[in-house]
Parts: sequence; C-alpha cells; structure tokens
Amino acid sequence: MSEELFYVGRRVPKLDAPAKVTGQVVYGHDMKLPRMLHGKILRSKHAHARILNIDTSRAKALPGVKAVITAEDTPEIRIGWARDHPVLKSGKVRSIRDEIAAVAAVDEYTAQEALELIKVEYEELPGVFDPEEAIKPGAPIIHEEAPNNIQEKMRQSYFHGDVHQGFVESDVVIEDRLRLPFVTHCCMGTCFCLASFSPSGDLTVWSSTQMPFLYQRDLSMALGIPATKIRVIKVTMGGAFGSKLDMYPFEPICILLAQKTGCPVRITFTREEEFIASPTRQPVICDIKSGAKKDGTLMARQVSMILDNGAYSSWGATTPLVMMQSISSLYRVPNVKYDVVVAYTNNLYSGAMRGYGNPQATFVIECHMDMLAHELGMDPMQFRLKNANQPGDVTGQGVKITTCGLTECIERAADSVAWVEKRAKPGNRGVGMAAMIHVGGGARIYPSDGCGSTVKVDDYGKVTLVTGSTDMGQGSETVLAQIVAEELGVPVENVTVINTDTDITPWDVGAHASRTTFIAGNSARLAAADAKGQILEAAAQNIGEDVEDLDMKDGKIFRKGEPEEWIPFAKMVRSKHFRPDGDVILAKGWYEPPTERQDKEFRGNISATYGFAAQAVEVEVDTETGEVTVLKIAAAHDVGRAINPMAVEGQIHGGVSMGLGYGLYEELVVQEGEVLNPNFADYALPTALDMPPIESIIIETDDPAGPFGAKGMAEPACIPTAPAIVNAVYDAVGVRIRDLPITPEKVLNALKEKEAR
Repeated sequence: MSEELFYVGRRVPKLDAPAKVTGQVVYGHDMKLPRMLHGKILRSKHAHARILNIDTSRAKALPGVKAVITAEDTPEIRIGWARDHPVLKSGKVRSIRDEIAAVAAVDEYTAQEALELIKVEYEELPGVFDPEEAIKPGAPIIHEEAPNNIQEKMRQSYFHGDVHQGFVESDVVIEDRLRLPFVTHCCMGTCFCLASFSPSGDLTVWSSTQMPFLYQRDLSMALGIPATKIRVIKVTMGGAFGSKLDMYPFEPICILLAQKTGCPVRITFTREEEFIASPTRQPVICDIKSGAKKDGTLMARQVSMILDNGAYSSWGATTPLVMMQSISSLYRVPNVKYDVVVAYTNNLYSGAMRGYGNPQATFVIECHMDMLAHELGMDPMQFRLKNANQPGDVTGQGVKITTCGLTECIERAADSVAWVEKRAKPGNRGVGMAAMIHVGGGARIYPSDGCGSTVKVDDYGKVTLVTGSTDMGQGSETVLAQIVAEELGVPVENVTVINTDTDITPWDVGAHASRTTFIAGNSARLAAADAKGQILEAAAQNIGEDVEDLDMKDGKIFRKGEPEEWIPFAKMVRSKHFRPDGDVILAKGWYEPPTERQDKEFRGNISATYGFAAQAVEVEVDTETGEVTVLKIAAAHDVGRAINPMAVEGQIHGGVSMGLGYGLYEELVVQEGEVLNPNFADYALPTALDMPPIESIIIETDDPAGPFGAKGMAEPACIPTAPAIVNAVYDAVGVRIRDLPITPEKVLNALKEKEAR
C-alpha cells in the first residue's frame, strides 16, 4: 500500500446524501405521469385450489375502472428462473399470494373497490407446507411437470476428496440437524412499477430493479416485445437487498394493463402486500456431519440440505451454488460432500436476499465448528485459526484464494471482545465467534460478468461517468466517483455519475454478489485511464513534452517531479477541440474478470478474489426470562482496500443489524401457506434501541486484481452475525440453539432440558 492516493481511502459522504436528507429525491412511489392509472392485483385466498370461475362483470362496470384482466383474456406469460410461474393464474393456484386478476382505475381507492367486486369460485385442494413432507411419495402434487415436488434443475450433489475415509481418519465425529426460518427483506420502499407505451409502441418501464439490462431481456422474453423497443429507467430505490433481483408477476401485469388502456399504469405494493408477495430468504433443514483429528485438523464435512422453494422458482432456487462454495471452501477441509434438494411447497416462494444462501450455509458450518471444538476440548478461536484459509490456497472446489485476511480477522475480532479473558467464565455472560468466505470479485454465473463505462470530460474539467452498474442506496456512485477522481486527478465533487437508463448506459449484468465496487470500479478506472491518456497526449502536443513524462493531480498537469510548474487540466481539455483536427474527451472502459463458470461437477474459480470476515460477540443471557442481550459485536472484514472507509463502516453496521435480526428477532410466520405477521407491528425487526455497540475493524490486504486493491464487501457483513450469537449463548449458559431466531422461549426450554439431564 505504498501508492500515494488522494481521493481513494477518504471518508467521503454519499453524493446523494443532501438530496435524500432534504426530501428532494423522487422515489418511484412519488412518480406521476399525465393520464396515469393505478393498478391493483387480486390474490388467491387459498394456498392450493382449482379455479372454477372468475366473474369480473361488476368490477368492469364500476365507474373509474378502465381495465380488468385475467388469464382468460391475456396471453400466457411464464416467468421465473425455471419458467414455472404463470403471471396470471388459470386452472389452479399454488400459493396464497397467487395473482388471479388485475384492474387499472383512475385512483387507488377505485381500483381496490373493483378488486372487492370480483368473484372467484374455488375448489380447495390438499396443500403441502413442509418440504420434507412434500418430497415423500403420495404428497399433493404442486406442478404436474414435477410429480415428486422437486426442482430437478437444482438437485445437486458435490464432493471432493473421500468423505467416508475422512471420517474414518477422524478422532472426533459429530452430527446434528439445524433449521432456519422464513425471513424477508423489509425494504422501506415497497415494490413498484410504472409502465407507459409511446404512440409508436415503444415501452418505457420505471422500475426499482437491481439488474436493468437483464430485466430488459426478461421483459422482452416474457411479453414478446423486441428488447430494442423496451427502455428501463431505474428509479431511486428505497432498499433492495436482493429483493429486486428478479422479475415478478406484478411487473408484466402492470405492462399488460398499460397496453390495454393506452395509459401509463403504476402499481405499488402496500406494506402487507410486500410481506406476502415479495420474495423471502429460503428456509433450510440441514443435516451436518463433521470430523477432525484430536490435534484440531479438520478432516471431513458432510452436509445434506432440504430447501423450501415455495410454489415457484425465483432466484432463490439457485442459492445452493453459493451455499456449496462455503461448505466446500470455508476453512481447509480435505474431504467434503454436499447434497441438496429444492422442494416445491404451497408456501411463499423464495428469492435472493443479502448473502444469497451464504447466511444459511455459514450458520450451519460455524455452529458445527464450535460444537466440534467443544468435543475436541479446543478453544473455538484456536480451532478456527488452525484451519483458516491462507493466501495461495486452492480449495477442492477450485476456488483460488489470492489475498486472504481471515487469520487477522479472527485475531482482531477476538481481541476486540477480550476473548481470552472472557471465554468460558462462570456466570451468564459469554463470547462467541463466526467467520465466513464470500465472493469479492464478481461471480461468474452468466456468460459475462462484465461492466461497461464511459467517461466524458467537458470544457471546464467536469467529469461525467456513465456506468452500467446500479446504485441501490449502497453508495456505489460515491465509490465509483472516488475511483475516477483518483485516476484523473480531479476533485470528487467534479465527478457526476449517471447509471439509471438502459438507453444511455453501457451494459452491466446487475447489482448482486457484492460485485459493483470490484467490477464496475475496474471498468470505471479503465475508462478514466483512457480519458487521462487523451488529455496527457493533448498536453504533450501543446508543451512539447513526452506523454510518459507528464502527470495529472488536483486538476493540474505537470512534469513528473515538478508539480510547482503546471497548466490547468481544463485548458488542455479545451485545446482538444480548439484546433483544425478537433476532438472531445470521450473515453470508454470494459472490464471482464478473469473467472470461470463452474463445470458439471460444480468446480471452477467463480470469482476473481474472495472476501473474508470474522465477527465476535459478547452476550448476556437472563436465565429467568431467556432473553439474550448482545453487549458488543466486533466485525473484522478483509475488504482488500477501503475505497471509502465511511461507506465500509456503514455497510458493516447495516449488515450486522440484519444479522442481528436473523439471529434474535426475525421470522416470517407462515402457517399453511398464510403469513400471520405481515406488518412491522408483528414482524420483529431490531430497532435502534436493540443495536449494541459495533466495532468495525477494516482489514486491508490490497488485492492486486481490484481497483486500487478493493474487494466487494456489502453482503459479508450480515453473514457471520447469527452463528456468532448462537455460539456466544452456548459459552454463556451452556445451551445450544439449533434453529433461529433465538427466542426467549427456546432458551428457557433448552435450559430446562439441560437441568433435567
């Protein structure tokens, strides 16, 4: 880290902060277009039923209603990762959230009244709500094309080494079953779509999508509209966390209503709809078996999972790919076997959520690491250090670890909570820890994981970065502006970032896998370097110097080593077109990471680099009430280099709050397919009063592949928190909670069982 940097590494406030805190930002929910109508969707009252008849006559007759649509009067449109999801349902419904009909009206009240006038006759069918029961012979069939209720495309089996022999050579072998619940994203901004057709038939969609270009493709495939006639404008988002990664039925429905009425149509979810009809994090039933030698050397890990896919396949069905990476590659494990079944049920369907399967996988691994350390009689921290991944490792799955700060993360997090002094002490306080691995340099899921950028420099030295990447509120615009400012040697405030419109921006695969800083950052730096070269070439021609002898900093161009004699940056930009062969400074950059798609055996180096983290917590357990209070969380994260340390700390605090909710409070209670707590009064999120002190420990390993050494780190912050809390509870009172959240009732029951033994 000897390179002198001026803008990278600074604590720069988010560029959009002033507009947001003063209420000037226009979110999708604020948008209004001339002649705009309001759309509403009628959903099923049953989790599994045949549709016998739909009567929309009274709704159509209601004054102010401009359109009513059902599956009977629209083309069949199937969406989702496996194309198993009809947008409007006919024949039968498979979950309570299923879309039966939709209306467009002059206002939301009229649209809601019209829904209440639609009469649907059903014949109820037996439902199946437990994924283990769903895959047993004789269970009610959800999709006729999947008579075993298994999503066959994601039935996976992976291994490396010889897991049987690994257990034979182990001195200690333990087995257990752990369960994880439904939780949901709880974005402050609910789902939104606004669609409008031009007189020539071109479609513009304003959306809170995380993946504008893949969304454009999906809309084209679903609706049969050429992608050249679809424009996607990403609105300012009130949160996403993966929930806006896929396309959902309400979006094609919104477009169909706009097409039928000839007017713009907007659909926004109520808060209750957001809980019921947006995707969830997948529930997991996991059997895990681990083995180690008595000196603490990990020998074998075997994991079998059943995932509740719900009624349809969204991106949640593909999370086993990410789970597999942690199961195969977190710590040095020579023998690993992983089997997963993704089961259809009549529950809500699962989508992508921050960490994309890794919070579930890391939970089972890190709980078992503590349990194995206990059986070995080892300190859990020392056990982790002994088996920690190291720079240069290549795991059995082909994950190539370049920079790796896992050892330092473990040590620094432990020191922060005074691990040695506080662990295994009498009383009702304890400390616990968990670590994680996650992609930090993109993820080769699609044929391309690249991003395009252009940089324009105007006459006065203002720089405009046009990037395909998506800012969901995470602050990527600011980070990219810092990278461009550093490369060009101009102040950050002179850089504007544009990233909202598929008609303007270059292609990018989307905001997921914590890839934006790394992938879009490298792309932006390449474009800025191209612009810098053009400007220095113009300067060299003007002053008669060789390009390689010149440099740019702080808006000035000067001879290397002679910064006191300089010419203005903007003057050289103007000189490009104040000549007979004039030109403008317009540069481009494209970055494609040097990664590979996994082969048929799920092996391959899917990311250009990997992020690591360890979190340590201190808890106090009230043995009379079962309440767990987290006293401190130390979060040590290997981020490569912190482009903006303040933004890194913000991501850590936000991620830890999500991990704390996953560990202690959050559960979407789903009973026979129905959500019983679809509101913030009953769905328990951690509040500001519940947040403990958090120490953010930034570990910089200066990754050579990243822009100025950076890795992606947004998702990792939420991944290890919950298992660290579970492990701390065990250290405090000697009871192991095997399913989340850690409610007082579970703690009290475990304490009673412990006393009875």
